[in-house]
Amino acid sequence: MTTPCILCVAITGSLPTKADNPAVPVSIAEQVESTHAAFEAGATIVHAHVRDDEGKPTSDPDRFARLMEGIKAHCPGMIIQLSTGGRSGAGLTRGGMLPLRPDMASLSVGSNNFPTRVYENPPDLVDWLAAEMLTYGVKPEVEAFDLSHILKAADMAKRGQISGTPYVQFVMGVKNAMPADRDVFDYYIHTVKRLFGPDAPWCAAGIGPNQIVLNEWAISSGGHARTGLEDNVRLDKSTLAPSNAALVRRAAELCEKYERPVATWQQARQILGLSA
Repeated sequence: MTTPCILCVAITGSLPTKADNPAVPVSIAEQVESTHAAFEAGATIVHAHVRDDEGKPTSDPDRFARLMEGIKAHCPGMIIQLSTGGRSGAGLTRGGMLPLRPDMASLSVGSNNFPTRVYENPPDLVDWLAAEMLTYGVKPEVEAFDLSHILKAADMAKRGQISGTPYVQFVMGVKNAMPADRDVFDYYIHTVKRLFGPDAPWCAAGIGPNQIVLNEWAISSGGHARTGLEDNVRLDKSTLAPSNAALVRRAAELCEKYERPVATWQQARQILGLSA
């Protein structure tokens, strides 16, 4: 298999703290430095959240703007994907950074359970976020926590709410949502190919110890892979990951195992239909 594999690094997220792992980058400067190291290790997409002065998640566009500026300066060509996730804000504040015109942004198209709460993505909010992404030329990454989310993405593409071929990420291992189930994973792949074409790109993310599992399933099956401290702060049960770059290197080793080159940023942009 020679299709280049895009490695996405989710550097911070909304939940991990330095108490969980001192390597979690929280300040803008730390995030830029961690992203740069991950970029040099092979990551060509950075999935980014920002935190306030107290380390709490926020959707503050000014902080996102500063983070984007730093990443563009230190990681030229890297694809910047900003999070519109619900832990960082409520309602329309979740899309307040989209006028910054990042390359990509996450788009959750349906609700599901999280460990202690419902991750709410009501239809009117989903429609508004998708419309904002169209307005500002931002490519959505559809976060599929369930099969219905893949089908919803297909419906939105048919209605013109998503331009081009949807890029879907399978998210598995969130407690109370979809577990890491290989039969379901294979059916997700089948569904994406049936709905979007046999060559449609897709990605997968595993939470906690499922990260390495989903990395291997995706890379060995022709998909793309997400790693990083947002989803998993450990290398194994007894070892904290020393950096985002270390997790990227681990995914890159799987690419070598399955004889897939790690995509350059130029190749990643071509695969996803993004301008250079």
